[in-house]
Amino acid sequence: VHRVLHKPLQHAVKLAYLRNNPAEACELPRVVKREMQVLDDDSSRAFLRAVQGDPLARIFLVDLFTGLRQGELLGLTWDCIDFVAGTVTVKHQLQQAQTKGDFSYHLAPLKNDRPRTITPAAYVMQLFKSQRMYQSETRLRAGELWENALNLVFTNEMGRPLNRRTIYKHFKRIVAAIGAPNLRFHDLRHSYAVASIRGGDDIKTVQTNLGHATAAFTLDVYGHTTEQMKRESAARMDAYIQSLSAT
Repeated sequence: VHRVLHKPLQHAVKLAYLRNNPAEACELPRVVKREMQVLDDDSSRAFLRAVQGDPLARIFLVDLFTGLRQGELLGLTWDCIDFVAGTVTVKHQLQQAQTKGDFSYHLAPLKNDRPRTITPAAYVMQLFKSQRMYQSETRLRAGELWENALNLVFTNEMGRPLNRRTIYKHFKRIVAAIGAPNLRFHDLRHSYAVASIRGGDDIKTVQTNLGHATAAFTLDVYGHTTEQMKRESAARMDAYIQSLSAT
């Protein structure tokens, strides 16, 4: 609001309608960012074990290994998945109507309106194949009640868009089981980003996969180092020093 009001009020000062800009005296509240939580190797293994058997397991695993935003993940349609090329095109997100009394879902443009194509790990593509098989079986059971008008990859038992509250309940049950009850769904995205950087992916690749507007933003969010990354860096330097001593 401050940013919106400041400019026209400043223009009024220039036109001598105001002596000074009242927005200048405003003290903006301090924005406190919630610290991200990241699954390390041990907690990722625990998560993989805890998620097994959950009907929404493939959603959580795809997100952990692609870093898609929740709306992007739920907005994936089958035409976005290219099993031959091994790619996934992210081109819209699933949104629910905001009109009172209207609870319908629709596909909306991405946050930055920039579709992107990612090349996930083969494991992720196998998850999509498994999901396609699961959905075919679910469709047979639902019969005439099946309704997947949007051609969504992830749906409920009747082919309709998944309710975010349902996803929340399943996710919270899983993270509580691994001793991380405060973990958020969005932290799976953070975990993917940190794992990518630790694995040696360059920032430009991470930026593209995450759908960030610039690499600078990606660096600002994920440029920090974890304790594990510090230890790995020290180990690499120690190995380098040892190699110098051996020659």
